[in-house]
Amino acid sequence: MKYPESLVMGTLIKRYKRFLADVRLEDGSEITIHCANTGSMKNCAEPGSPVWFSDSHNEKRKYRHTWEIVGVEAGAMAGINTGFANKLVQEAIELDVVPVLVGYDQLRREVKYGEENSRIDILLESEGRAPCYVEVKSVTLGVGQVASFPDAVTERGRKHLRELISVVEQGHRAVLFFCVQHTGVNVVRPADEIDQKYGETLRQAVAAGVEVMAWQADISAEEITLVRELPVNLD
Repeated sequence: MKYPESLVMGTLIKRYKRFLADVRLEDGSEITIHCANTGSMKNCAEPGSPVWFSDSHNEKRKYRHTWEIVGVEAGAMAGINTGFANKLVQEAIELDVVPVLVGYDQLRREVKYGEENSRIDILLESEGRAPCYVEVKSVTLGVGQVASFPDAVTERGRKHLRELISVVEQGHRAVLFFCVQHTGVNVVRPADEIDQKYGETLRQAVAAGVEVMAWQADISAEEITLVRELPVNLD
């Protein structure tokens, strides 16, 4: 997925009120930009970090710039715009990048399903074939070469796992897809130290037949694209 134009670089001063970040530009001036991430952004919002942001060129927006990427440890990059995760996975599926998700005739987004008033991120369908429900999670928390999810307690995430278990019980296919927007990691694991209940539910889901996979993005100021599969360690 290419950005409409190359991103602008700056230095993070601080992130605050979840949706805002102050950034120092290369000429020394400072601006406030929109933060398209409501999560904790653990290890991705350290003051002094290099950041890259887009410009909407929309003067009617209160904050016309949007934070897209942050530089993290060891020179790695993390894509913090959670709104991109579903788009990246959709693009990878439509380009047949993910071998186990090829061959479906139709892809639909945000389809209502389940018993807990949920919407599935991606629904894949073909005549004569069981539908495949794909729940996407954006992963940005890295410690060393290990990526972890979630970066904060998530009851919503557990709900989604319960819904996927129910999908399998109905004879359909269910996939939890970790979209890893972090270039410095080589394995994904549940963050039991942050949300033990999520880790327990994830393992229950796998035991019930929910498929879990992780794909990592290459990230630059010009584009971000899912390019390689990573192992998921549930031990």
